[in-house]
Amino acid sequence: MIGFIVAGLIIGALARLIKPGKQNLGLLATLLLGLVGSIIGGLIANLLGTGGIFELNVVGFIVAVIAAVLLIGVAEGIAGRRKVTR
Repeated sequence: MIGFIVAGLIIGALARLIKPGKQNLGLLATLLLGLVGSIIGGLIANLLGTGGIFELNVVGFIVAVIAAVLLIGVAEGIAGRRKVTR
């Protein structure tokens, strides 16, 4: 469980480094988006037959970071839309 949390933080942090611009996300949001990205990466790696959902492998890690970058973009879009409507 602790390894899963650490992996989520690493994946979320890498995704924030890759995504251009300033993100207004806290540590908890980074962790949660990294965890969701790692689950998506594990599922896709499992579907490709490169490993299990919770196994750390290269394909799953790369897909997890890509998924986390996309999730950060979605989170920014939702947060930005909320600020505009207020």
